[in-house]
Amino acid sequence: MKIFLYFIGKPRDQHANAITAEFLKRSRRWVQCESREINPARFDLLLRHPAAHKVFLDPAGKPLTSGAFAAYLASVEAGGRELVFLVGGHDGLPAAWRPHADLLLSLSPLTFPHELARALLAEQIYRAFAALRGHPYPR
Repeated sequence: MKIFLYFIGKPRDQHANAITAEFLKRSRRWVQCESREINPARFDLLLRHPAAHKVFLDPAGKPLTSGAFAAYLASVEAGGRELVFLVGGHDGLPAAWRPHADLLLSLSPLTFPHELARALLAEQIYRAFAALRGHPYPR
């Protein structure tokens, strides 16, 4: 399995990218991960990953516990498909992409800056794979 994290727009604070990069680096011991900032006007996510399992972050999406998120990743991993995560920009998700999500995921009922959402998502991916692989991190 390979995981792609796409972020719409550029962060105001580059430190958020450093936190995200650190958790993705840790995750790479178990799964291939890469992240990229995109502009939907110049990048067609649906064309680039037509068969991938798509998880789009959305405040109105489904909330999952860390354990349920890990179980969800395990089921996607068992299916052998690429996994794509999308964090929207200041205007949210592109309307044309939203119906193509396999899961609309909410990180919290609280509202976070997009930079923090990036870091939270990367940490939860690391936490999930650590739990699935028996690593002590998620205790």
